[in-house]
Amino acid sequence: MTTYDVVVVGGGAAGLAGAVALGRARRSVLVVDAGEQRNLLADGVHNFLTREGTPPAELAAAGRKEAESYGVRVLNATVSAAEPDGEAFRVTLDDGTVVGASRLLLATGVTDELPPVPGLAARWGRDLLHCPYCHGWEVRDRALGIISTGPFAVEQALLWRQWSADVTLFLHTGPEPTEAQYEQLAARGVAVVDGEITGVAVDDDRLTGVRISSRVVTRDALVTGTTMHASLAGVEGLGLVLEDLQRDGVTIGTFVKADFAGKTDVPGVYAAGNLTAPAAQVVASAAAGTMAGAMINMDLVARDTAAAVALRFSPEQERNVTERVLGERRHGLENTMPQDSSDELARTWDERYSEGDMIWSGEPNQVLVTEVADLTPGRVLDLGCGEGGDAVWFARQGWQVTAVDISQVALERAQRHAAEAGVGERIDFQRHNLAVSFPEGEFDLVSAQFLHSWGDMPREAILRRAAAAVAPGGVLLIEGHSGVPHWEDGSQPEHGHGGHGHPLPSPGEVIAGLALGDGWEVLKTDEHARSRTFPDGRTIHHVDNTVKLRRRVPSQG
Repeated sequence: MTTYDVVVVGGGAAGLAGAVALGRARRSVLVVDAGEQRNLLADGVHNFLTREGTPPAELAAAGRKEAESYGVRVLNATVSAAEPDGEAFRVTLDDGTVVGASRLLLATGVTDELPPVPGLAARWGRDLLHCPYCHGWEVRDRALGIISTGPFAVEQALLWRQWSADVTLFLHTGPEPTEAQYEQLAARGVAVVDGEITGVAVDDDRLTGVRISSRVVTRDALVTGTTMHASLAGVEGLGLVLEDLQRDGVTIGTFVKADFAGKTDVPGVYAAGNLTAPAAQVVASAAAGTMAGAMINMDLVARDTAAAVALRFSPEQERNVTERVLGERRHGLENTMPQDSSDELARTWDERYSEGDMIWSGEPNQVLVTEVADLTPGRVLDLGCGEGGDAVWFARQGWQVTAVDISQVALERAQRHAAEAGVGERIDFQRHNLAVSFPEGEFDLVSAQFLHSWGDMPREAILRRAAAAVAPGGVLLIEGHSGVPHWEDGSQPEHGHGGHGHPLPSPGEVIAGLALGDGWEVLKTDEHARSRTFPDGRTIHHVDNTVKLRRRVPSQG
């Protein structure tokens, strides 16, 4: 199961704007959209600065392209089920695919219930309108008809009078105006026609009037209020409650209650657009989506920070790390990653990589290739990426890669390798001393291939941090040496050629050092012999081990 930071349900203005904000915040985002936006039948979007008159489908396509440029995945699908899954969410798509999400952004909009007049629905978005600010300019000075179905029809008629002097109020099924209202309508020159509308007159696919009994009253366009029903199809399992949208005690629709930032009553679930504000225009929905996206990122930053704080080190390790960070700050070094030769460990690895143009093969670890073959591409963290052989392979398979190393020389080499392979945009190369800093976020796969100890922090402590970065349902894959490698003559190699100067753990010792508890499933542990020959003809023999673990998805209840 691929797990995303955020799954956005609905790809209209609100959903895509939220996805863009999250993509720009370097979050992994999936947008699930069925392409059924409320305004698709309209000729164009209005009151959207710089986008006046843009057809809704064209605006949606541009929004998708913009979101995808920031790494957002947009999928043409519908959500058939969504439910809490521990502190995360499990989302099932209409084809049976299941994805995970740390947070959800719902932008599923509303559906408009129209008066049940034969032929009326076919005119919706064309010459049957509802919002003067959306469509008034386009029908200015034309013959307009207001269909009354409730107590606000007189107000509508007087409002639309601003755009045309030829306005008729059809009482239809609405209440009789009061004497004061009749006086207002007369003063503004609005005609009033009694009787229930039985149909519409259309000529050459163009509205020409309405039918009342046996007569036709000519009109160029009609206006009606709608009942706006919030859409929660497929996400009912989240437990959201629809609220009645009322005006002056009259229910005019339903909506999902959310605060100014889009946060709903269900933890981890945000909502934006017409789902929370049914009367909002496109530009307002987009703004609400942007706000919700920003707030979701802040929520996730708080989660990531809490997880980082929860990582435990021994008191001695804690002191060493603290003293190092404080010393770097006193010397004006950037962030927590030492940037000059004062860091002995970084210098050592830079020197190691500077011994040749390429010290590794540039190919992925074959055990990694085998063990990853059954995994669905998602977000992967490659720890100790070196010259990028594994990272480039991951990117070619469709993974979004965060690749980490302490050596600037190695990272620059890996970036060139990725660019030459045409996958540079799929890899985020980051320089970290893992004893001091660690990449943010959760990952569907964390790969630690022959990872070494880093300064004062032993390898097992870094692997515990690696485990903490695995998303629910994700995999931790560790490949390392067992015992001590040796040359053909039985001697042990020096450090830098496979030697380590200390005993190396067995698979069981690796798992014990992780101290993971019950929340993990062991998928594989084994040991296997491997030999490699150096350019000088010498052959070294290793016994390697593989540890593959899956983080269980917390059960409900």
